[in-house]
Amino acid sequence: MLSRVPPHVMVRIKRYAYLLVLVVPAIAAWVTWQLTQGGNTLFWAWFPALFIFGFIPILDYIIGKDPANPDEEVEVPDMTKDWYYRALTLVCVPIHLAVVIYAGWAFATVEMGLAAQIGWLVSIGVVGGIMAINIGHELIHKDTKLETWTGGLALASVTYAGFKVEHIMGHHVHVSTPDDASSSRYNQGVYAFLLQAFPRNFMNAWRLEAKKLRRKGRNPWGPANELIWWYAISALFAVAFTVALGWAGLVFFLAQSFFAAATLEVINYIEHYGLHRRVQENGRFERVTPAHSWNSNYLLTNLFLFHLQRHSDHHAFPRRRYQVLRHYDESPQLPGGYAAMFVLALVPPLWKKVMNPRVEAYYEGELDQLFREQKPYSKA
Repeated sequence: MLSRVPPHVMVRIKRYAYLLVLVVPAIAAWVTWQLTQGGNTLFWAWFPALFIFGFIPILDYIIGKDPANPDEEVEVPDMTKDWYYRALTLVCVPIHLAVVIYAGWAFATVEMGLAAQIGWLVSIGVVGGIMAINIGHELIHKDTKLETWTGGLALASVTYAGFKVEHIMGHHVHVSTPDDASSSRYNQGVYAFLLQAFPRNFMNAWRLEAKKLRRKGRNPWGPANELIWWYAISALFAVAFTVALGWAGLVFFLAQSFFAAATLEVINYIEHYGLHRRVQENGRFERVTPAHSWNSNYLLTNLFLFHLQRHSDHHAFPRRRYQVLRHYDESPQLPGGYAAMFVLALVPPLWKKVMNPRVEAYYEGELDQLFREQKPYSKA
């Protein structure tokens, strides 16, 4: 259906269709209000997560894939300079903060059973994965202080500020190699991956920041260390929630942070599963290309995630803004959008049944290298 839409028309449509991202905090705010009105708290508490991982995948398949890339010479320069696209990402951060505060108030004041409480924490965590971490990810890749600092604030709101450092200086350098904690190995289950990713990324962030500061002759444990500032802001958030809402506020803030970070790391698992950079004759890994990230071109999820699914182009050209990221037919392609693949990843036997043949087909003729590279990191 979408293949018949001229590329320049699709680009214009998407300019305003990116506003769909605001549906996510709008649903979270609306559900928060519903929780305060009584009724079935269990249903409403889980509704945002069910909407994202149930309703969106169905619509993804109905609407289909986006075939349009912006014209590099005519459209990309103007789109890159267009302030509208930047403003849209920036405004999402205060909106998210308002929603988190509102949702935390509901968690602390509305009578819910344990299953509903867990559902609400998962739902708001997933919303944070989209609104805080995904948008923070877009912002920290940019050059302006307004964008990078706003991105840092978004990450601090889910206690994952280390991502600001590790993602830029670690993940983008070592992606699809054994040195990268955010690149999942062939045949590795998502839960084993999470146990690896959380501690390694946290420690890598501090190590990389300290190395950068020592190179500049600065004290890594002084005020020049940005991680100290960002985690201090996270601590202030935690204190504020505790003072305002009691221990329930602290539980809410820490738990929604955990589920937001877990959402990010599951997406990392999906984005690079089984892919690797070949070792060259000089012993170095080949340079990063669009071949080292799984691509997904389903339109709806790309609109909700500011083209995060065009991940192949993002890794090949990390500073490209979301609105001009391109689809590559030659990149490895996921069979669904991120929302559908997220659910699949949570069931490792099904994930491997679907994805392992695709990895093996992509590396046909060099499976010996694939298994040799992955063996030390493969876990059930």
